[in-house]
Amino acid sequence: MKLLDRYILLRFLKTYLFVVLVIVLIVCMIDYTDKSDDFREHNAPTSKILIDYYLNFIPYWANYISPLMVFIATVFMTSQLAAKSEIIAILSSGFSFMRLLFPYFLGAALLGIATYGLVGWVIPKANRVRIAFELKYTKDTYTFTGRNVHLKIAPEVYAYLESYNNLSNIGYKFTLERVKGNQLLEKLSSDRIEWSPDKKKWTVYDYSVRTISGLQESLTQGQRMDTLLNLYPSDFDSKYNLHETFTFSELDNYIDLLRSRGADGVETYILEKYARQTRPFAIVILTAIGVILSARKSRRGVGWQIALGFILAFLYLLFFMLAKGIAESGNMSPLLAVWLPNLVFAGVGLILYHTIPR
Repeated sequence: MKLLDRYILLRFLKTYLFVVLVIVLIVCMIDYTDKSDDFREHNAPTSKILIDYYLNFIPYWANYISPLMVFIATVFMTSQLAAKSEIIAILSSGFSFMRLLFPYFLGAALLGIATYGLVGWVIPKANRVRIAFELKYTKDTYTFTGRNVHLKIAPEVYAYLESYNNLSNIGYKFTLERVKGNQLLEKLSSDRIEWSPDKKKWTVYDYSVRTISGLQESLTQGQRMDTLLNLYPSDFDSKYNLHETFTFSELDNYIDLLRSRGADGVETYILEKYARQTRPFAIVILTAIGVILSARKSRRGVGWQIALGFILAFLYLLFFMLAKGIAESGNMSPLLAVWLPNLVFAGVGLILYHTIPR
């Protein structure tokens, strides 16, 4: 690596860290102003606010805005180099424009690799602590209000609950059916089902089991029975930002579980998975566009180039949110939704590369 590469790379990374730090501090101030009343109302301890919440809130937001901050940092740094005629001097020394992009791509690749590791394993674990704090100290106590809940808990097994109390972990009017094709083979009916945290099992009260074998039927009744089911109290807990708490492997397992149950809302988790995977590519693409836009001296000054960078960053974010919203409604493939903004902006970058004087 040449001295010039190290100079650009270090300046790029320093500018990125500075921009992220400034934006995250602003976000923290706005967030504290918005939630301070909730903290006081729920008597949140100061230590938990600082450690459980903001210590995990900062990396979450730093990662969340990283592609846009890379873009803005690139525009900010490169426009300053161009304003001081350093870009002209570099190109005049024999560097091609593509060669100039090398340290930027290297910096973007390093940030992309770090981002992939963070979003895949580190930040989800931090989010569990942060979201648990939010649910306890900034939200009202969650109450499951679903009625007539139907769940597929195994390939041929279906569960039904008329209602469920998530505070006491008790379900009412519970039935469990084993169906093969269109034939009912077995049906358990119970007035009440209760989760036992010690046994990690469900206890069924006042039950009857009807078994059907051809033309023969049998009926078994009882007052109490412990049973293992692919059903847990967490299935009835708040789903507030649940997708942000899963590592990659946990996210895949939860998606498979939702699909096996035929549940709604699986698109949210698929989108989360693909969005995490495409984030490093977004960093590289936006870095390249930032260099192309700001590598030449502008008569309007550095401020105009930085403002243009903010506008394009906002358009990227808007485009991504629109595509994500359409995908969550089921009108677009989740994979296409997360890749479409990157593909469009990659095309914009290629057009700018071939049309803007360098």
